[in-house]
Parts: sequence; C-alpha cells; structure tokens
Amino acid sequence: MKRGDIVARKSYNKDIIFVVDKIIKNSKGNATAILSGLVIRIKVDAPIDDLVLVSKEEKEREINRLDKTIKNRVNNVKKIKNYKKISNREYKRNNVYIGKILHLDGDRRYSEKSMKYYRELGLNAVVRNIAENQQPYVVRRLLERYKPDILIVTGHDSMIKNGSDYNNIYNYRNSRHFINTVKEARKWGSNSDKLVIFAGACQSYFEAIMLAGADFASSPGRILIDFIDPLIVAEKVATTENYKYVTEKQIIDEIKEGREGIGGVGVKGKKRIIM
Repeated sequence: MKRGDIVARKSYNKDIIFVVDKIIKNSKGNATAILSGLVIRIKVDAPIDDLVLVSKEEKEREINRLDKTIKNRVNNVKKIKNYKKISNREYKRNNVYIGKILHLDGDRRYSEKSMKYYRELGLNAVVRNIAENQQPYVVRRLLERYKPDILIVTGHDSMIKNGSDYNNIYNYRNSRHFINTVKEARKWGSNSDKLVIFAGACQSYFEAIMLAGADFASSPGRILIDFIDPLIVAEKVATTENYKYVTEKQIIDEIKEGREGIGGVGVKGKKRIIM
C-alpha cells in the first residue's frame, strides 16, 4: 500500500472510495493510512489491513459519475436560466457585472474540477489549491490580491468520533482551519455586502463556522456532502441580481442532502448593472 493508491475500507463494506494521502507507522510498526474521498469531501484514517485496493474500472466508474453530475448541473443551469455561456469580458461589454469568486480547496483534484465547472458557466473565478491547515495564513493576501465578492473555503473534513462530541472542536479534522480562515477573511470583508463566505466540507462543525462569520457552511447534519455543493453556493450568489436575496431555502433545494448538508443566512446576490 502506498501514497496515491485507490482503496476502500473492508469494515465499511467498501462504501466509499478513497485516495491514500500518506501512511504513518507507529513505534510498534503498525501502519495507518490517511485517506481522502475520491469524489466526496471527507478525510479519515484507517489501519492498513482494513484496506483493499480498488480496481481501475471501479475508480473510473466513480470519476465518471462525478463528471456526469457536474455536466448535468451545468446543463440544468443553462436550461433553467436560458443561460448562454459568455466570458467576463463580454459581461463587461454589456454593462453587466457578475460576482467574482475566490475558491480555496485543500484537494488538488477537486480544485481542477471546480475550475472546470466555473469555466463551463462562464463565471469569474480564481481557484487555488491550498492545504486546509495553510488556508488561514494565505487567505488575506489572496483576498487583497483578487478582491472577490464570494469566498469558498473547502477541502476535506470529518468527525473523528462519529456521532459524538459535536461541540468539541478537536473532534473535527479540519474544521478549526476553516473557522480560522473565516475569521481572517472577515478582517478583510467585515460583512456579506463586501464578501459572502461559504466554508466547510463533510461533517464540518457547522455552528462554529457560522459563528466565525460565514454566511453559508456545512454540514448541519454532520453528514457527507457532495463535491459540487460549495460550487452551487458560489454560482447562485454570483449570478443572482444584487436587489434579490439568495436564501438558505434556495440553496438547500438544489443540493442532494438539503438542510442536513448546508445551512446559512440570506445574502444579496452579486450580479449588477454597471452604470
């Protein structure tokens, strides 16, 4: 077993496919693998002897399923909104401004797929692959450089003791990094009129992230969220007119797990006419 292998856990009936991030050995020589979800935003650890290699066919099937989800979402947005993909330059020529997105993602593969999604919809987005524990230290510099309207802070997360210790920040693998990133971001954009923030991943500490200053966060039900959920938040806020509100209900109506997956407060859209 080595870094980069595609695996599943035997004890969980191979319910989730993971990528091996790294392998840690203790003083007794026992090995534990740190795993990230291949198509969902979760990070876990597991004993090496609980893992089984996943076939190339199974891996490709999962990736194709994710790509299909992205494609279907893009097509639905275009159909529902009678949407025509145009570049940001064309928006400006037509005196229309759409919200600018800064997206920090702890997973390189997800960063690439997120950028593809934004491009397919012609959104004005900057995506940076930044490890979750480094996001608090770089977010203000990136905000000052790109001056976005919307900040997405995501990657991988999970509860260490699933189903207990909901109010213990150390029971979450990366929630404290998302919280600190939100706090730093609010020093730059003190309210949603200047900066709308989504933060979190699978099983994240929703209440603490919201208290830190986020407008939307995951996951109220401490469940797994889809890769695409944070992108839906960004897209909805960026393309909604600034005299309308993007509500929690609008978001949860468009994601698979509804209120259990993402919660938040209403914010004004960022699309506007340039006078």
